[in-house]
Amino acid sequence: MKILGIESSCDECAAAVVENGKQVLSNVVATQIPIHAAYEGVVPEIASRMHTEWIYGVVQEALKQAGLRPAQIDGVAATAHPGMLGSLLVGLSFAKAFAWSRKLPFIGVDHMLAHLYASQLIEAPEDVFASPPEYPFLGLLVSGGHSIICKADSFDEVTVLGTTIDDAVGEAFDKVSKYYGFGYPGGAAIDKLAQKGDPSAFNFPMPNLYKGEHRYDLSYSGLKTAAINQLEQFRNKKSAANTGGEQAGPEDIAASFQKAAVEILLRSLFRAVEDTKIATIVSGGGVAANSYLRACLAEQPELRCIFPKPALCGDNGAMIAGLGYQYLSRGVRSPLNTAASARVRTFKRRYP
Repeated sequence: MKILGIESSCDECAAAVVENGKQVLSNVVATQIPIHAAYEGVVPEIASRMHTEWIYGVVQEALKQAGLRPAQIDGVAATAHPGMLGSLLVGLSFAKAFAWSRKLPFIGVDHMLAHLYASQLIEAPEDVFASPPEYPFLGLLVSGGHSIICKADSFDEVTVLGTTIDDAVGEAFDKVSKYYGFGYPGGAAIDKLAQKGDPSAFNFPMPNLYKGEHRYDLSYSGLKTAAINQLEQFRNKKSAANTGGEQAGPEDIAASFQKAAVEILLRSLFRAVEDTKIATIVSGGGVAANSYLRACLAEQPELRCIFPKPALCGDNGAMIAGLGYQYLSRGVRSPLNTAASARVRTFKRRYP
């Protein structure tokens, strides 16, 4: 079964064809990064307009790279939630029209569940030998809009254990990078800059979530404020970067911030491992491409940590098509009046 997947939840206009939920036949991503770079952040109005201009050509290219005609597609999947509403509507509307015109089954899927599924996709022949994760496992979903720790019992049975009470980790990366002029997108810019810095130059604070049931929850507003408005308060005067004739530079700020941001994630994640006794962790989302996060988890020999390939960490149509296949093969369908939704309530928690 060959499924066309369409993703347009933010600023990536993406389409892909995946066979039987695993084999990626094509994966086309038209990025808007150069367009939004001038604003150092995604402008929703511009994003949705660019999706409108690009969606036809992106889908056409995905079919071409897969070597298929529209008549050879067996089903259509598209992101229905969460995301920026205007952007979501473009991809969802196109997918529904494609399915209706060819009398194909259609399914609207959850963007974050698709990120969790991405590690099961096969792009190259050598990927066939990679062992897919067995359920249950712990999911670590980290992106510009979400930070979620969950327990997955199947591709669509996910229990959210912890999530952010304010900012997502990727959002914090972007805002700190924008303030200091490190570059855009912020996550990739800080990751690259941090490799040349001293992570001990600043001792940024960890959030203390002591009210209610927040054992696995996350918070990034305090770290973001400390890095931007209270930097000098957390300078480590004993670090190598702050001794001698020179003081800590941009590389040291980036490295120290990245270290604290990842440690916040890992503290809650390791609590979940301890409590659930589940040793398999599957990550997804744009921040899953972060080299420091991957290195820290690689140092945990008792854990099996699975990451998608970097190209599948960001938003893409292949993860949508792969997840869509799982639903469509069960006989699950979405009606053509399926609406887009900007948020999923359980993906963000109130405090206390």
